[in-house]
Amino acid sequence: MRFLPLALLLVATPALAQDLTPAETTKVDSIVTDTLARNGVPSASVAIVRDGKIVFAKAYGKQSETIATPRADAPYQIASVSKQFTAAAILLLKDEGKLSLDDNVAKWVPGITDGDKITIRQLLSHTSGLQDYWPQDYSFAAMEKPVTPQRIIDRWAKKPLDFAPGTQWQYSNTGYVVAGMIVEKAAGKPLLAYLRDKVFKPLGMKVIDQDLAVGKGFPQGYHRYALGPVRVEKPAARGWLFAAGELAMSASDLAKWDIARLNRSVMPANDWQTQETPILLTNGKSTNYGLGVFTGTAKGHRYVEHTGEAVGFLSENIVYPDDKAAVVVLVNSDFSDAFTGIASQISELILPPAAEPAVAGDTETAKTAQARAIFDQLRAGKLDRATMTEDANYYFDATAIGDYRDSLAKLGDPASFTLTRPARLRGGFVNRNYTVTYANGTKLAVVTYAEPDGAGRYEQFIVMPAE
Repeated sequence: MRFLPLALLLVATPALAQDLTPAETTKVDSIVTDTLARNGVPSASVAIVRDGKIVFAKAYGKQSETIATPRADAPYQIASVSKQFTAAAILLLKDEGKLSLDDNVAKWVPGITDGDKITIRQLLSHTSGLQDYWPQDYSFAAMEKPVTPQRIIDRWAKKPLDFAPGTQWQYSNTGYVVAGMIVEKAAGKPLLAYLRDKVFKPLGMKVIDQDLAVGKGFPQGYHRYALGPVRVEKPAARGWLFAAGELAMSASDLAKWDIARLNRSVMPANDWQTQETPILLTNGKSTNYGLGVFTGTAKGHRYVEHTGEAVGFLSENIVYPDDKAAVVVLVNSDFSDAFTGIASQISELILPPAAEPAVAGDTETAKTAQARAIFDQLRAGKLDRATMTEDANYYFDATAIGDYRDSLAKLGDPASFTLTRPARLRGGFVNRNYTVTYANGTKLAVVTYAEPDGAGRYEQFIVMPAE
């Protein structure tokens, strides 16, 4: 399905793009414009680092209802990509002797469940056991009202832990809210102000609070129910991302940070190494996650990576330290995996090719059948609301049900419905992802979160285009 193909206007920064060959530049343009059109994503901003310098920065498409021509310097909300900056603030404060990674949380923020057993290091590595306050890929009802970090802590960080600290890995925005409060207490100033002094100004980065990156002149978020119309998304009320994802910046500014990572500047080299070293669980198993970043090797290339999701925005930032390269892709939609698809294709273009890794098979037949049944209900414009939690029923209002029905029914019966991400914990729920494939080649992604016990009601059941 194509969306506003005539709006795919291009803005380049020629001085930055000259280090790509004309053929490579043409290929990047093709990758981005084709992917946006195919998935209905309104716009993307892309930056490429090669040999330790920015060689390409370009904006594509419709950034908002009021921005006539896309701007490469426009600040997109980068959401959870911000976590590595929060972790960097902690590391810098450690260097100043103001805290230790092994400090107990209770020393800094009182009242948190088992705060005397959770360390700052565990907050930053998602091994604290604190339940995630926003595992959903949609804005839930409470997000219509402003919130403070303390109120998030009062509601989510005082619940029983999901597991004993250090024994499991589970993504937790809540842990980063706590970490942000610790930064502000140790630094004696707001987190953003501390980062501006220590990181953003030295690197020449223009960064603002994502809650302020709203309105005329800023990229606007968009949403889509299944394959329905692309709609302007209502931003969350202020305060919901804080240290878990509060930053907005251009792709080029984020690339400046990536170059600092490659060059080991701004922070001491040992701090960068600490951030990029995967944390081990108490059983000795690696989490493949350091302090605010995922790490690993894909297609023969070592990477340091993180994605982000805000209301109406998705982002991918991936650095290849051994190749002195990085790719930044920011989009103004919270649907589709176009952002990671674009980054993957650009990475293949600028890095030496390697063999594809093997894909794990389907091991949960019963759960897959259950998910398929819900998918078929949505195709028919129906939903057994007893299978949904309160938040999921809030999400599936009349507009959502109508868009799901109207966009999915016309596709006919799927050729296959397969598990593509096996079960993993997230925010007290069990996340599973599926791919729906049709005979004509159309693919959809289904991202689910379900209760771990009892009837296993769904907290989330979102369908979106897949690459």
